[in-house]
Amino acid sequence: VAEPSFADEAITKRLKDALALVDIRVLDHFIVTAGESVSFAEHGLL
Repeated sequence: VAEPSFADEAITKRLKDALALVDIRVLDHFIVTAGESVSFAEHGLL
C-alpha cells in the first residue's frame, strides 16, 4: 500500500505555505509508485 512518508508530508506543507504567499492553492499532491498511488486530499493531509 502506498503511503506518504514524513518527508513527503513535510515538503508538501512547505510548498503549500510558500505558494499561499502568492495566492496559489495546492489542491492535491499524489505519490505514485509502480502499481499504486495515494492522494493527499483523499487522506485529509492537505
